[in-house]
Amino acid sequence: MRHRPTSATNPTATTWRNLITDVAGLRVGNAEDARVRTGVTVVIADEPCVAAVDVRGGAPGTRETDLLSPTSLVQQVDAIVLSGGSAFGLDSASGVSAWLAGQGRGYPVGPVRVPIVPAAILFDLLNGGDKIWGDVPPYRALGKHACERAAADFALGNAGAGLGAIAGEVKGGLGSASMQLPNGITVGALIAVNAVGSPIIPGTRTLWSWAVEQDGEFGNQGLPKSMPDWSAPYGKQRPTPGGNTTIGVVATNAALVPAQAQRMALMAHDGIARAVRPAHSPFDGDTLFALATGRNPRLVDAAELALIGDAAATCVERAIGRAVYAADALGDIPAFRTR
Repeated sequence: MRHRPTSATNPTATTWRNLITDVAGLRVGNAEDARVRTGVTVVIADEPCVAAVDVRGGAPGTRETDLLSPTSLVQQVDAIVLSGGSAFGLDSASGVSAWLAGQGRGYPVGPVRVPIVPAAILFDLLNGGDKIWGDVPPYRALGKHACERAAADFALGNAGAGLGAIAGEVKGGLGSASMQLPNGITVGALIAVNAVGSPIIPGTRTLWSWAVEQDGEFGNQGLPKSMPDWSAPYGKQRPTPGGNTTIGVVATNAALVPAQAQRMALMAHDGIARAVRPAHSPFDGDTLFALATGRNPRLVDAAELALIGDAAATCVERAIGRAVYAADALGDIPAFRTR
């Protein structure tokens, strides 16, 4: 059985946020540029932690993902960046690296420290914002601003990397969710939803993720009123290469080795496939990072890893539902809540 902590199971339950920051040792910061209709989200680990990545989309935009192979030298990261801006947005990780270096963070190489900051981007260049930024795209500065705002509490919906996102036929956004397993292991997800697919069951007003909703977190969806109408249009009807993508981070306080973290990231993609259809298309750059802080130091066996991966998929599914439900209309892009 998976559950959120209650006062009977966790004396600190009053601080449970239903956010990825319920995984102790993580903070999240958002920064936005309303004129450009774009933004950056950063997940900062209080101390370097084990990381992995799994890329399923056919049009990804990433930085430092090869470094996360279990066979690579560096086994830990300092932060993960999610950004709008397509390829321009990868520069946000440079801003985050500069900020972390100023804090004395990074992988030691002699007297030098090099912050390890993998990143993934989504495409939000055609959402109506002013993209004529001249010689200096805003993303490096947005990365630094996101670091300065990193905290346990953060906004969802039109926030950070979710500001300019579109999910199928409605406004996308930033979402997060968390849960605790009976053995005390905490799992969380942070997702920026900009998918070519739709989060809505075709022919209905119900989210695909309705069945995993907890405590009305996306509007008390309830049972769908009808079966899917597969003849109804849904998703982006004219997808373009690089024009989409669902990106995010799943995290746990368990002590995982890199190969286990990679399995967690792989299993977590099931949450995208359950909450968005179609998913992992040739037009999406769907990418999920996994973080393991190790604050719960007990070794994890294969059976427990399976439960952690399944919980990560459920948190991703819920985070997508929360992202879409929390998002506000942006220009002529309608919000799910008011559709």
